[in-house]
Amino acid sequence: MIDLRSDTVTRPTPAMREAMYRAEVGDDVYGEDPTINRLQEMSAELLGKEAGLFVPSGTMGNLTSILAHCQRGDEVILGDKAHTFLNEAGGISALGGVHSYQLPNQIDGTLNLEAIRGAIRSEDAHFPPTRLIALENTHNRCGGVVLTPAYTRAVAGLAAEYGLRLHIDGARLFNAAVALGVSARILAEPADSLTFCLSKGLGAPVGSVIVGEREFIQKAHRIRKMLGGGMRQAGVLAAAGIVALETMIDRLADDHARAKRLAKCLENIPGLALDPGSPHTNMIFLNLVPETGLSTAQAVARLKDHNVLVGVAGSRRFRLVTHCWISDEDIDKASAAFAAVL
Repeated sequence: MIDLRSDTVTRPTPAMREAMYRAEVGDDVYGEDPTINRLQEMSAELLGKEAGLFVPSGTMGNLTSILAHCQRGDEVILGDKAHTFLNEAGGISALGGVHSYQLPNQIDGTLNLEAIRGAIRSEDAHFPPTRLIALENTHNRCGGVVLTPAYTRAVAGLAAEYGLRLHIDGARLFNAAVALGVSARILAEPADSLTFCLSKGLGAPVGSVIVGEREFIQKAHRIRKMLGGGMRQAGVLAAAGIVALETMIDRLADDHARAKRLAKCLENIPGLALDPGSPHTNMIFLNLVPETGLSTAQAVARLKDHNVLVGVAGSRRFRLVTHCWISDEDIDKASAAFAAVL
């Protein structure tokens, strides 16, 4: 089965499995797991921050970060297509009492700078206090687009002007870095906190890491415990994350190249309309044109009959994601499946 639904379907590489088997472990709640400690230090160093914190998922990473920055009744400014707003079960409100101010995401994944300025609350008893701005890089729902260092610095400057903090949901930050040809550290530098996922394009089985100032990470550590994220001998998981950071970042360029090759094939198939500029990284967004006579469900079922799994991103809309388990041969087979179905 050629699984293009997401890069979350990746499985650990043989090197990761070997590292997991041999991992030295301890009780991480006591701070005594040496493999987790190494992963956290390695992540902080890689992104130019003081400290890191291993968490089970990106959702917990974003939730923990926002709760560490905000008190109950505070407000975070984010995009209306942000993963935190759309796909994290409303955790910041349900568990943290944090209000969200949603601004329209532009087609390039950004938030308009003047719109951000206009959303920052004045000191008035009628308003929730603005505490945080949250960005996403790469931006999933906007097509896997990349936020540039210049834009992120501009948002950080605006945040500093008003005494606010900046958090980046960097689930696929390394895809952004590879696409731009810059270090991930440059993309992370303007942020007060950042999360990145080990279990997507980097191929590890579990986990994300939060990075930021040491004092912030100490606060996040307490919140992680509160949320049930205090794992014990979890060095077996961190070991795979270390291998991911050591071996899987540069090869993300292969995923981007295969996404471009698949898109090139699909754009010539009648009945499909690709988003302009797609793919920007490892995600292809495309639509079924009405003239096909196929429903989304029918197309998904028929592709599955051809051993191809695709993600549904809306009415008549699909998302295809390349990753380390998709080969050149898989691209050819997936293209042929689309042609046969349509």
